[in-house]
Amino acid sequence: MSKAVNLVLCWHMHQPYYQEGLDGKYRLPWVYLHGIKDYADMAAHLERHPRMKTVINFAPILLEQLDDYARQLDSYLSQGAVMQDDLLNILAGAIPIPENAEKRKELIRACRRAHAPRMIEPHTLFSTLSHLFNCVPDGTPGELHSFAMEYLDEQYFIDLLTWYHLAWMGHSLKDTPTVKRLMEKGKHFTMQDRRELIETIHQVISDLIPRYRVLADIGQIELSMSPYAHPIIPLLQDFSTLYDALPDAPVPVYSHYPDGNKSAHWHLQKGMEVFEHYFGRKPEGVWLSEGGISNDAILLLDELNIKWTASGEAIWRASCTASTGCDPNDVSEGGIRPLFQPYLLNDYNTRIYFRDDGLSDLVGFEYRNWHADDAVADFIKHVETIATALGDKADRHVISVILDGENAWEYYPENGHFFLDGLYKKLVENKKINVTTFAELDQDLEQDTLSTLVAGSWVYGSFSTWIGSDDKNRAWDLLVEAKTVYDDVIKSGSLDEEQQQAARKQLAVCESSDWFWWFGDYNPANSVSDFDQLYRQQLKKLYQLLGQPAPKNLDEPVSSGSEDELINGGAMLRNI
Repeated sequence: MSKAVNLVLCWHMHQPYYQEGLDGKYRLPWVYLHGIKDYADMAAHLERHPRMKTVINFAPILLEQLDDYARQLDSYLSQGAVMQDDLLNILAGAIPIPENAEKRKELIRACRRAHAPRMIEPHTLFSTLSHLFNCVPDGTPGELHSFAMEYLDEQYFIDLLTWYHLAWMGHSLKDTPTVKRLMEKGKHFTMQDRRELIETIHQVISDLIPRYRVLADIGQIELSMSPYAHPIIPLLQDFSTLYDALPDAPVPVYSHYPDGNKSAHWHLQKGMEVFEHYFGRKPEGVWLSEGGISNDAILLLDELNIKWTASGEAIWRASCTASTGCDPNDVSEGGIRPLFQPYLLNDYNTRIYFRDDGLSDLVGFEYRNWHADDAVADFIKHVETIATALGDKADRHVISVILDGENAWEYYPENGHFFLDGLYKKLVENKKINVTTFAELDQDLEQDTLSTLVAGSWVYGSFSTWIGSDDKNRAWDLLVEAKTVYDDVIKSGSLDEEQQQAARKQLAVCESSDWFWWFGDYNPANSVSDFDQLYRQQLKKLYQLLGQPAPKNLDEPVSSGSEDELINGGAMLRNI
Protein backbone atom coordinates (compact mmCIF):
# COMPACT_ATOMS: atom_id res chain seq x y z
CA MET A 1 0.00 0.00 0.00
CA SER A 2 1.33 3.43 -0.95
CA LYS A 3 2.07 5.80 1.90
CA ALA A 4 2.52 9.57 1.84
CA VAL A 5 5.89 10.66 0.53
CA ASN A 6 7.65 13.55 2.28
CA LEU A 7 8.04 16.69 0.18
CA VAL A 8 10.22 19.64 1.15
CA LEU A 9 9.94 22.91 -0.75
CA CYS A 10 12.93 25.10 0.05
CA TRP A 11 12.87 28.69 -1.19
CA HIS A 12 16.24 30.41 -1.20
CA MET A 13 16.26 34.21 -0.74
CA HIS A 14 19.42 36.17 -1.34
CA GLN A 15 20.70 39.40 -2.80
CA PRO A 16 24.33 40.58 -2.88
CA TYR A 17 25.52 43.71 -1.12
CA TYR A 18 24.50 46.63 -3.31
CA GLN A 19 25.91 49.52 -1.27
CA GLU A 20 29.21 51.15 -2.20
CA GLY A 21 31.24 50.21 0.83
CA LEU A 22 29.63 49.68 4.20
CA ASP A 23 27.56 52.85 4.28
CA GLY A 24 27.53 54.28 0.76
CA LYS A 25 24.77 54.58 -1.79
CA TYR A 26 22.83 51.60 -3.07
CA ARG A 27 23.90 51.13 -6.67
CA LEU A 28 21.01 48.79 -7.54
CA PRO A 29 17.50 48.66 -6.00
CA TRP A 30 16.88 44.91 -6.00
CA VAL A 31 16.67 44.44 -2.24
CA TYR A 32 13.66 46.67 -1.69
CA LEU A 33 12.05 45.85 -5.05
CA HIS A 34 12.15 42.12 -4.40
CA GLY A 35 10.99 42.96 -0.89
CA ILE A 36 7.73 44.55 -2.03
CA LYS A 37 7.20 41.90 -4.70
CA ASP A 38 8.58 38.47 -3.89
CA TYR A 39 9.37 38.40 -0.17
CA ALA A 40 5.98 39.95 0.62
CA ASP A 41 4.09 37.59 -1.69
CA MET A 42 5.89 34.46 -0.48
CA ALA A 43 4.94 35.29 3.10
CA ALA A 44 1.35 36.05 2.06
CA HIS A 45 0.97 32.67 0.35
CA LEU A 46 1.99 30.91 3.55
CA GLU A 47 -0.29 33.07 5.68
CA ARG A 48 -3.18 32.25 3.34
CA HIS A 49 -2.45 28.50 3.56
CA PRO A 50 -1.68 27.81 7.23
CA ARG A 51 -1.34 24.04 6.71
CA MET A 52 1.42 24.51 4.13
CA LYS A 53 4.99 24.04 5.29
CA THR A 54 8.21 25.14 3.61
CA VAL A 55 11.84 25.89 4.31
CA ILE A 56 12.75 29.55 3.80
CA ASN A 57 16.46 30.21 3.44
CA PHE A 58 17.91 33.70 3.88
CA ALA A 59 21.37 35.05 3.21
CA PRO A 60 22.22 37.10 6.34
CA ILE A 61 23.53 40.01 4.28
CA LEU A 62 20.07 40.28 2.71
CA LEU A 63 18.48 40.49 6.17
CA GLU A 64 20.83 43.34 7.08
CA GLN A 65 19.96 45.25 3.91
CA LEU A 66 16.21 44.81 4.43
CA ASP A 67 16.64 46.15 7.95
CA ASP A 68 18.72 49.05 6.64
CA TYR A 69 16.07 50.00 4.07
CA ALA A 70 13.39 49.88 6.78
CA ARG A 71 15.41 52.25 8.97
CA GLN A 72 16.22 54.63 6.13
CA LEU A 73 12.60 54.78 4.99
CA ASP A 74 11.57 55.47 8.58
CA SER A 75 14.13 58.29 8.89
CA TYR A 76 12.89 59.85 5.67
CA LEU A 77 9.22 59.69 6.70
CA SER A 78 9.82 60.93 10.25
CA GLN A 79 12.67 63.40 9.71
CA GLY A 80 12.95 64.01 5.97
CA ALA A 81 16.42 62.44 5.88
CA VAL A 82 17.71 61.73 2.39
CA MET A 83 18.06 57.98 1.78
CA GLN A 84 20.98 56.06 0.29
CA ASP A 85 18.96 54.90 -2.71
CA ASP A 86 18.49 57.57 -5.38
CA LEU A 87 15.60 55.79 -7.08
CA LEU A 88 13.66 55.93 -3.82
CA ASN A 89 14.80 59.51 -3.20
CA ILE A 90 13.50 60.70 -6.57
CA LEU A 91 10.21 58.85 -6.11
CA ALA A 92 9.80 60.43 -2.69
CA GLY A 93 10.82 63.90 -3.87
CA ALA A 94 13.76 63.90 -1.45
CA ILE A 95 15.95 64.85 -4.41
CA PRO A 96 14.70 66.48 -7.63
CA ILE A 97 14.21 64.95 -11.04
CA PRO A 98 17.59 65.34 -12.76
CA GLU A 99 17.85 68.04 -15.41
CA ASN A 100 20.89 66.56 -17.13
CA ALA A 101 19.90 64.62 -20.27
CA GLU A 102 22.23 61.70 -19.56
CA LYS A 103 20.94 61.30 -16.02
CA ARG A 104 17.39 61.41 -17.34
CA LYS A 105 18.28 58.60 -19.72
CA GLU A 106 19.65 56.61 -16.81
CA LEU A 107 16.41 57.15 -14.92
CA ILE A 108 14.32 55.90 -17.84
CA ARG A 109 16.57 52.87 -18.21
CA ALA A 110 16.23 52.17 -14.51
CA CYS A 111 12.44 52.23 -14.84
CA ARG A 112 12.58 49.61 -17.59
CA ARG A 113 14.45 47.05 -15.49
CA ALA A 114 11.65 44.53 -15.32
CA HIS A 115 10.36 41.62 -17.38
CA ALA A 116 8.31 43.67 -19.85
CA PRO A 117 5.74 41.03 -20.92
CA ARG A 118 4.61 40.43 -17.33
CA MET A 119 5.41 43.69 -15.54
CA ILE A 120 5.25 46.54 -18.06
CA GLU A 121 3.02 45.59 -20.98
CA PRO A 122 -0.02 44.53 -18.88
CA HIS A 123 -0.29 48.12 -17.56
CA THR A 124 -1.35 50.26 -20.53
CA LEU A 125 -0.36 53.60 -19.02
CA PHE A 126 2.99 52.31 -17.77
CA SER A 127 3.69 50.73 -21.14
CA THR A 128 2.87 53.99 -22.93
CA LEU A 129 5.14 56.00 -20.65
CA SER A 130 7.90 53.43 -21.03
CA HIS A 131 7.80 53.55 -24.84
CA LEU A 132 7.52 57.31 -25.32
CA PHE A 133 11.25 57.64 -25.88
CA ASN A 134 10.97 55.51 -29.02
CA CYS A 135 9.49 58.51 -30.84
CA VAL A 136 12.81 60.01 -31.94
CA PRO A 137 13.98 61.62 -35.21
CA ASP A 138 15.88 58.69 -36.71
CA GLY A 139 13.32 56.11 -35.66
CA THR A 140 15.86 53.91 -33.89
CA PRO A 141 13.79 51.73 -31.54
CA GLY A 142 14.88 51.68 -27.93
CA GLU A 143 17.36 54.55 -28.22
CA LEU A 144 17.26 57.33 -25.66
CA HIS A 145 18.12 60.52 -27.53
CA SER A 146 18.97 63.81 -25.84
CA PHE A 147 16.58 65.48 -28.26
CA ALA A 148 13.67 63.60 -26.74
CA MET A 149 14.83 64.34 -23.20
CA GLU A 150 14.24 68.07 -23.79
CA TYR A 151 10.52 67.54 -24.32
CA LEU A 152 9.81 65.36 -21.29
CA ASP A 153 8.63 67.39 -18.31
CA GLU A 154 8.92 66.48 -14.64
CA GLN A 155 5.44 64.99 -14.51
CA TYR A 156 6.48 62.39 -17.06
CA PHE A 157 9.29 61.17 -14.81
CA ILE A 158 7.09 61.28 -11.70
CA ASP A 159 4.43 59.16 -13.39
CA LEU A 160 7.03 56.78 -14.84
CA LEU A 161 8.69 56.27 -11.45
CA THR A 162 5.38 55.80 -9.69
CA TRP A 163 4.23 53.21 -12.22
CA TYR A 164 7.54 51.39 -12.01
CA HIS A 165 7.09 50.89 -8.28
CA LEU A 166 3.43 49.99 -8.67
CA ALA A 167 4.41 47.33 -11.20
CA TRP A 168 6.90 45.88 -8.73
CA MET A 169 4.24 45.55 -6.04
CA GLY A 170 3.48 41.91 -5.30
CA HIS A 171 0.08 40.47 -6.08
CA SER A 172 -0.75 40.42 -2.38
CA LEU A 173 -0.41 44.22 -2.30
CA LYS A 174 -2.43 45.06 -5.42
CA ASP A 175 -5.70 45.31 -3.48
CA THR A 176 -4.34 47.40 -0.62
CA PRO A 177 -6.03 50.84 -0.55
CA THR A 178 -3.05 52.96 -1.62
CA VAL A 179 -1.81 50.69 -4.38
CA LYS A 180 -5.30 50.08 -5.74
CA ARG A 181 -6.13 53.81 -5.73
CA LEU A 182 -2.91 54.82 -7.46
CA MET A 183 -3.26 52.16 -10.15
CA GLU A 184 -6.80 53.31 -10.82
CA LYS A 185 -5.72 56.96 -10.93
CA GLY A 186 -3.02 56.10 -13.44
CA LYS A 187 -1.43 59.49 -14.10
CA HIS A 188 -0.65 62.99 -12.83
CA PHE A 189 0.56 61.63 -9.51
CA THR A 190 0.98 64.26 -6.80
CA MET A 191 3.47 64.64 -4.00
CA GLN A 192 0.82 63.24 -1.63
CA ASP A 193 0.44 60.19 -3.88
CA ARG A 194 4.17 59.63 -3.80
CA ARG A 195 4.25 60.06 -0.03
CA GLU A 196 1.57 57.41 0.42
CA LEU A 197 3.43 55.04 -1.88
CA ILE A 198 6.64 55.51 0.12
CA GLU A 199 4.67 54.86 3.31
CA THR A 200 3.38 51.61 1.82
CA ILE A 201 6.88 50.53 0.79
CA HIS A 202 8.14 51.35 4.28
CA GLN A 203 5.38 49.31 5.92
CA VAL A 204 5.95 46.30 3.69
CA ILE A 205 9.75 46.28 4.12
CA SER A 206 9.52 46.84 7.89
CA ASP A 207 7.11 43.93 8.30
CA LEU A 208 9.03 41.33 6.29
CA ILE A 209 11.43 39.94 8.87
CA PRO A 210 8.78 39.93 11.66
CA ARG A 211 6.31 38.09 9.37
CA TYR A 212 8.79 35.31 8.64
CA ARG A 213 9.73 35.12 12.30
CA VAL A 214 6.08 34.62 13.25
CA LEU A 215 5.68 31.89 10.62
CA ALA A 216 8.69 30.14 12.16
CA ASP A 217 7.42 30.66 15.71
CA ILE A 218 4.14 28.90 14.91
CA GLY A 219 6.00 26.02 13.25
CA GLN A 220 4.75 26.62 9.72
CA ILE A 221 8.19 27.22 8.22
CA GLU A 222 11.74 26.25 8.98
CA LEU A 223 14.17 29.14 8.65
CA SER A 224 17.63 28.28 7.42
CA MET A 225 20.56 30.38 6.24
CA SER A 226 23.42 30.67 3.81
CA PRO A 227 26.92 31.88 4.80
CA TYR A 228 26.99 35.57 5.72
CA ALA A 229 27.85 37.30 2.42
CA HIS A 230 27.05 34.32 0.18
CA PRO A 231 30.58 33.18 -0.77
CA ILE A 232 31.32 29.85 -2.42
CA ILE A 233 32.72 28.13 0.67
CA PRO A 234 34.60 25.29 -1.12
CA LEU A 235 36.44 27.80 -3.32
CA LEU A 236 37.48 29.89 -0.33
CA GLN A 237 38.83 26.72 1.22
CA ASP A 238 40.53 25.26 -1.84
CA PHE A 239 40.60 26.34 -5.50
CA SER A 240 41.45 22.79 -6.53
CA THR A 241 37.88 21.67 -5.77
CA LEU A 242 37.19 23.04 -9.25
CA TYR A 243 39.00 20.01 -10.65
CA ASP A 244 36.52 17.46 -9.26
CA ALA A 245 34.09 18.27 -12.06
CA LEU A 246 36.40 20.11 -14.48
CA PRO A 247 39.89 18.57 -14.33
CA ASP A 248 41.21 20.58 -17.28
CA ALA A 249 39.81 24.01 -16.37
CA PRO A 250 42.22 26.95 -16.09
CA VAL A 251 42.66 28.39 -12.60
CA PRO A 252 43.62 31.84 -11.30
CA VAL A 253 47.26 32.92 -11.30
CA TYR A 254 47.28 32.52 -7.53
CA SER A 255 46.98 28.87 -6.52
CA HIS A 256 44.84 29.37 -3.43
CA TYR A 257 42.84 31.87 -1.41
CA PRO A 258 44.95 32.97 1.59
CA ASP A 259 43.75 31.51 4.89
CA GLY A 260 40.54 30.56 3.13
CA ASN A 261 39.28 28.07 5.70
CA LYS A 262 39.35 30.81 8.32
CA SER A 263 37.31 33.06 6.01
CA ALA A 264 34.83 30.25 5.42
CA HIS A 265 34.42 29.74 9.17
CA TRP A 266 33.95 33.50 9.66
CA HIS A 267 31.10 33.64 7.12
CA LEU A 268 29.26 30.82 8.84
CA GLN A 269 29.83 32.12 12.37
CA LYS A 270 28.92 35.69 11.43
CA GLY A 271 25.91 34.44 9.51
CA MET A 272 24.60 32.59 12.55
CA GLU A 273 25.03 35.70 14.71
CA VAL A 274 23.04 37.84 12.26
CA PHE A 275 20.42 35.11 11.79
CA GLU A 276 19.91 34.74 15.54
CA HIS A 277 19.70 38.53 15.94
CA TYR A 278 16.76 38.76 13.55
CA PHE A 279 14.98 35.46 14.17
CA GLY A 280 15.76 34.68 17.80
CA ARG A 281 17.07 31.19 17.04
CA LYS A 282 20.03 29.42 15.54
CA PRO A 283 19.53 27.70 12.19
CA GLU A 284 19.47 23.91 12.10
CA GLY A 285 20.29 23.87 8.41
CA VAL A 286 22.59 25.75 6.06
CA TRP A 287 22.13 25.99 2.32
CA LEU A 288 25.74 26.60 1.38
CA SER A 289 25.84 29.34 -1.25
CA GLU A 290 24.69 27.95 -4.62
CA GLY A 291 24.59 24.48 -3.08
CA GLY A 292 28.40 24.48 -3.26
CA ILE A 293 29.72 21.55 -1.23
CA SER A 294 32.98 19.69 -0.72
CA ASN A 295 34.61 17.48 1.91
CA ASP A 296 36.08 20.45 3.75
CA ALA A 297 32.78 22.36 3.61
CA ILE A 298 30.86 19.44 5.16
CA LEU A 299 33.55 19.08 7.83
CA LEU A 300 33.09 22.75 8.72
CA LEU A 301 29.30 22.36 8.98
CA ASP A 302 29.78 19.27 11.14
CA GLU A 303 32.10 21.14 13.49
CA LEU A 304 29.44 23.84 13.87
CA ASN A 305 26.74 21.23 14.65
CA ILE A 306 24.69 22.04 11.55
CA LYS A 307 22.12 19.25 11.13
CA TRP A 308 21.57 19.44 7.38
CA THR A 309 22.68 20.96 4.12
CA ALA A 310 21.71 20.36 0.49
CA SER A 311 23.01 20.47 -3.05
CA GLY A 312 22.10 19.53 -6.60
CA GLU A 313 21.23 16.23 -8.23
CA ALA A 314 24.36 16.25 -10.39
CA ILE A 315 26.52 16.26 -7.24
CA TRP A 316 24.55 13.30 -5.90
CA ARG A 317 25.04 11.37 -9.14
CA ALA A 318 28.77 12.04 -9.33
CA SER A 319 29.34 11.35 -5.62
CA CYS A 320 27.25 8.20 -5.63
CA THR A 321 29.15 6.92 -8.67
CA ALA A 322 32.48 7.62 -6.96
CA SER A 323 31.48 6.09 -3.62
CA THR A 324 31.81 2.48 -2.54
CA GLY A 325 28.50 0.63 -2.43
CA CYS A 326 26.45 3.43 -4.00
CA ASP A 327 25.04 3.24 -7.52
CA PRO A 328 22.87 6.08 -8.83
CA ASN A 329 21.42 3.71 -11.44
CA ASP A 330 20.44 1.07 -8.91
CA VAL A 331 16.71 1.74 -9.05
CA SER A 332 14.05 0.12 -6.92
CA GLU A 333 11.39 -2.21 -8.24
CA GLY A 334 9.27 0.85 -8.98
CA GLY A 335 12.05 2.42 -11.00
CA ILE A 336 12.93 5.02 -8.35
CA ARG A 337 16.53 6.18 -7.99
CA PRO A 338 18.10 6.42 -4.51
CA LEU A 339 17.97 10.20 -4.81
CA PHE A 340 15.06 10.63 -2.41
CA GLN A 341 16.92 10.12 0.85
CA PRO A 342 19.53 11.98 2.89
CA TYR A 343 23.18 10.96 2.85
CA LEU A 344 26.00 11.13 5.36
CA LEU A 345 29.58 11.70 4.28
CA ASN A 346 31.59 8.99 6.01
CA ASP A 347 31.31 9.53 9.78
CA TYR A 348 30.12 13.16 9.72
CA ASN A 349 26.74 13.93 11.28
CA THR A 350 25.50 16.66 8.91
CA ARG A 351 22.84 15.23 6.61
CA ILE A 352 23.07 16.05 2.92
CA TYR A 353 19.88 16.29 0.87
CA PHE A 354 19.92 16.47 -2.92
CA ARG A 355 17.33 18.39 -4.90
CA ASP A 356 15.25 16.84 -7.62
CA ASP A 357 16.64 18.96 -10.45
CA GLY A 358 13.85 18.05 -12.84
CA LEU A 359 11.01 19.13 -10.54
CA SER A 360 12.91 22.19 -9.32
CA ASP A 361 13.63 23.39 -12.84
CA LEU A 362 10.03 22.84 -13.92
CA VAL A 363 9.05 25.44 -11.31
CA GLY A 364 11.99 27.71 -12.09
CA PHE A 365 11.80 27.72 -15.87
CA GLU A 366 8.92 25.79 -17.46
CA TYR A 367 5.68 26.31 -15.56
CA ARG A 368 5.83 30.06 -16.19
CA ASN A 369 4.51 29.35 -19.68
CA TRP A 370 1.73 26.97 -18.58
CA HIS A 371 -1.75 27.66 -17.34
CA ALA A 372 -1.49 27.59 -13.55
CA ASP A 373 -3.99 24.72 -13.15
CA ASP A 374 -2.09 22.57 -15.65
CA ALA A 375 1.24 23.35 -14.02
CA VAL A 376 -0.06 22.45 -10.56
CA ALA A 377 -1.60 19.21 -11.86
CA ASP A 378 1.66 18.27 -13.58
CA PHE A 379 3.74 18.90 -10.45
CA ILE A 380 1.35 16.88 -8.30
CA LYS A 381 1.37 14.05 -10.85
CA HIS A 382 5.18 13.83 -10.71
CA VAL A 383 5.18 13.68 -6.91
CA GLU A 384 2.36 11.11 -6.82
CA THR A 385 4.22 8.93 -9.33
CA ILE A 386 7.25 8.85 -7.03
CA ALA A 387 5.05 8.13 -4.00
CA THR A 388 3.29 5.26 -5.78
CA ALA A 389 6.58 3.74 -6.91
CA LEU A 390 7.96 3.87 -3.38
CA GLY A 391 4.84 2.14 -2.04
CA ASP A 392 4.94 1.31 1.66
CA LYS A 393 8.38 2.93 1.94
CA ALA A 394 7.23 6.33 0.67
CA ASP A 395 7.06 7.81 4.16
CA ARG A 396 10.73 6.95 4.65
CA HIS A 397 11.81 9.04 1.66
CA VAL A 398 11.85 12.72 0.82
CA ILE A 399 11.60 14.69 -2.41
CA SER A 400 13.60 17.93 -2.18
CA VAL A 401 12.55 20.80 -4.41
CA ILE A 402 14.93 23.73 -3.95
CA LEU A 403 15.17 26.95 -5.94
CA ASP A 404 15.25 30.73 -5.80
CA GLY A 405 12.26 32.20 -4.02
CA GLU A 406 12.55 35.56 -5.75
CA ASN A 407 13.74 35.41 -9.36
CA ALA A 408 11.28 33.07 -11.07
CA TRP A 409 8.04 34.87 -10.35
CA GLU A 410 8.37 37.95 -12.56
CA TYR A 411 8.16 35.57 -15.53
CA TYR A 412 4.85 34.13 -14.28
CA PRO A 413 1.47 35.84 -14.69
CA GLU A 414 0.64 37.88 -11.58
CA ASN A 415 3.99 37.13 -9.95
CA GLY A 416 3.22 33.43 -9.74
CA HIS A 417 0.13 34.02 -7.61
CA PHE A 418 -2.19 31.52 -9.30
CA PHE A 419 0.46 28.82 -9.56
CA LEU A 420 1.63 29.04 -5.93
CA ASP A 421 -1.88 29.50 -4.57
CA GLY A 422 -3.08 26.43 -6.45
CA LEU A 423 0.03 24.43 -5.61
CA TYR A 424 -0.17 25.05 -1.88
CA LYS A 425 -3.90 24.27 -1.85
CA LYS A 426 -3.49 20.98 -3.70
CA LEU A 427 -0.42 19.87 -1.74
CA VAL A 428 -2.04 20.15 1.69
CA GLU A 429 -5.16 18.34 0.44
CA ASN A 430 -3.28 15.42 -1.11
CA LYS A 431 -3.18 12.23 0.98
CA LYS A 432 -0.16 10.89 -0.88
CA ILE A 433 2.00 13.91 -0.03
CA ASN A 434 3.29 15.09 3.34
CA VAL A 435 4.62 18.63 3.07
CA THR A 436 7.29 19.09 5.71
CA THR A 437 10.67 20.66 6.46
CA PHE A 438 14.16 19.25 6.70
CA ALA A 439 14.25 19.89 10.45
CA GLU A 440 11.02 17.94 10.98
CA LEU A 441 12.18 14.85 9.13
CA ASP A 442 12.89 12.21 11.75
CA GLN A 443 15.52 9.51 11.95
CA ASP A 444 13.19 6.91 10.42
CA LEU A 445 14.09 8.13 6.96
CA GLU A 446 16.11 5.74 4.90
CA GLN A 447 19.60 7.14 4.47
CA ASP A 448 22.88 6.09 2.96
CA THR A 449 26.56 6.93 3.29
CA LEU A 450 28.88 8.48 0.73
CA SER A 451 32.52 7.49 0.96
CA THR A 452 33.44 10.14 -1.62
CA LEU A 453 31.92 13.57 -2.14
CA VAL A 454 32.55 15.13 -5.54
CA ALA A 455 32.79 18.88 -5.05
CA GLY A 456 30.49 21.16 -7.02
CA SER A 457 27.32 23.26 -6.97
CA TRP A 458 23.68 23.02 -8.00
CA VAL A 459 24.56 24.69 -11.33
CA TYR A 460 25.93 22.13 -13.78
CA GLY A 461 27.34 20.15 -10.86
CA SER A 462 30.52 22.23 -11.02
CA PHE A 463 31.96 25.58 -9.97
CA SER A 464 32.27 26.82 -13.57
CA THR A 465 29.84 29.67 -12.94
CA TRP A 466 32.31 31.23 -10.48
CA ILE A 467 35.81 30.17 -11.53
CA GLY A 468 37.69 28.55 -14.41
CA SER A 469 37.37 31.15 -17.19
CA ASP A 470 39.53 34.18 -17.94
CA ASP A 471 37.18 36.85 -16.57
CA LYS A 472 36.27 34.93 -13.42
CA ASN A 473 39.88 33.97 -12.73
CA ARG A 474 40.95 37.59 -13.15
CA ALA A 475 38.38 38.61 -10.54
CA TRP A 476 39.75 36.00 -8.13
CA ASP A 477 43.29 37.29 -8.66
CA LEU A 478 42.15 40.79 -7.73
CA LEU A 479 40.51 39.41 -4.60
CA VAL A 480 43.56 37.34 -3.60
CA GLU A 481 45.78 40.42 -3.95
CA ALA A 482 43.41 42.41 -1.72
CA LYS A 483 43.22 39.58 0.83
CA THR A 484 47.03 39.43 1.00
CA VAL A 485 47.17 43.15 1.78
CA TYR A 486 44.36 42.69 4.32
CA ASP A 487 46.28 39.93 6.12
CA ASP A 488 49.46 42.02 6.21
CA VAL A 489 47.68 45.07 7.64
CA ILE A 490 45.84 43.04 10.27
CA LYS A 491 49.11 41.39 11.36
CA SER A 492 50.81 44.79 11.61
CA GLY A 493 48.39 45.87 14.36
CA SER A 494 47.90 49.30 12.76
CA LEU A 495 44.08 49.13 12.95
CA ASP A 496 42.05 49.38 16.13
CA GLU A 497 39.26 46.89 16.90
CA GLU A 498 36.51 48.92 15.22
CA GLN A 499 38.60 49.45 12.10
CA GLN A 500 39.42 45.73 11.94
CA GLN A 501 35.74 44.81 12.14
CA ALA A 502 34.86 47.24 9.35
CA ALA A 503 37.64 45.89 7.15
CA ARG A 504 36.58 42.28 7.85
CA LYS A 505 33.00 43.02 6.82
CA GLN A 506 34.15 44.86 3.69
CA LEU A 507 36.34 41.88 2.80
CA ALA A 508 33.33 39.60 3.25
CA VAL A 509 31.38 41.73 0.78
CA CYS A 510 34.19 41.29 -1.74
CA GLU A 511 34.13 37.50 -1.21
CA SER A 512 30.49 37.22 -2.33
CA SER A 513 29.74 34.70 -5.07
CA ASP A 514 27.60 37.14 -7.06
CA TRP A 515 30.45 39.11 -8.56
CA PHE A 516 31.89 35.98 -10.16
CA TRP A 517 28.43 34.79 -11.28
CA TRP A 518 27.98 37.79 -13.56
CA PHE A 519 31.40 37.82 -15.20
CA GLY A 520 31.36 36.14 -18.60
CA ASP A 521 29.92 36.53 -22.09
CA TYR A 522 26.78 34.51 -21.30
CA ASN A 523 25.37 37.51 -19.41
CA PRO A 524 24.13 40.79 -20.94
CA ALA A 525 26.64 43.64 -21.08
CA ASN A 526 24.60 46.13 -19.03
CA SER A 527 24.23 43.74 -16.09
CA VAL A 528 27.87 42.68 -16.27
CA SER A 529 28.94 46.33 -16.27
CA ASP A 530 26.82 47.07 -13.18
CA PHE A 531 28.37 44.24 -11.18
CA ASP A 532 31.86 44.76 -12.58
CA GLN A 533 31.93 48.41 -11.50
CA LEU A 534 30.49 47.64 -8.08
CA TYR A 535 32.90 44.76 -7.47
CA ARG A 536 35.92 46.92 -8.23
CA GLN A 537 34.46 49.71 -6.11
CA GLN A 538 34.07 47.29 -3.19
CA LEU A 539 37.72 46.28 -3.50
CA LYS A 540 38.77 49.93 -3.59
CA LYS A 541 36.75 50.54 -0.43
CA LEU A 542 38.58 47.66 1.24
CA TYR A 543 41.96 49.17 0.42
CA GLN A 544 40.70 52.51 1.74
CA LEU A 545 39.65 50.93 5.06
CA LEU A 546 43.05 49.29 5.28
CA GLY A 547 44.78 52.65 4.74
CA GLN A 548 46.46 51.36 1.59
CA PRO A 549 46.46 52.69 -2.00
CA ALA A 550 44.25 50.76 -4.40
CA PRO A 551 46.17 49.21 -7.31
CA LYS A 552 45.71 50.76 -10.75
CA ASN A 553 44.33 47.54 -12.20
CA LEU A 554 41.11 48.16 -10.28
CA ASP A 555 40.38 50.92 -12.79
CA GLU A 556 40.22 48.35 -15.58
CA PRO A 557 36.99 46.41 -16.30
CA VAL A 558 37.11 42.72 -15.45
CA SER A 559 34.45 41.60 -17.90
CA SER A 560 32.34 43.06 -20.72
CA GLY A 561 29.56 40.51 -21.15
CA SER A 562 27.51 40.05 -24.30
CA GLU A 563 25.55 42.60 -26.29
CA ASP A 564 22.80 40.03 -26.67
CA GLU A 565 20.14 39.42 -24.04
CA LEU A 566 20.92 35.72 -23.87
CA ILE A 567 18.19 33.51 -22.49
CA ASN A 568 20.52 31.41 -20.36
CA GLY A 569 22.08 34.33 -18.54
CA GLY A 570 20.75 36.38 -15.67
CA ALA A 571 19.90 35.69 -12.07
CA MET A 572 19.02 32.02 -12.57
CA LEU A 573 20.68 29.26 -14.58
CA ARG A 574 19.38 25.83 -15.51
CA ASN A 575 21.23 22.83 -14.18
CA ILE A 576 21.87 21.17 -17.52
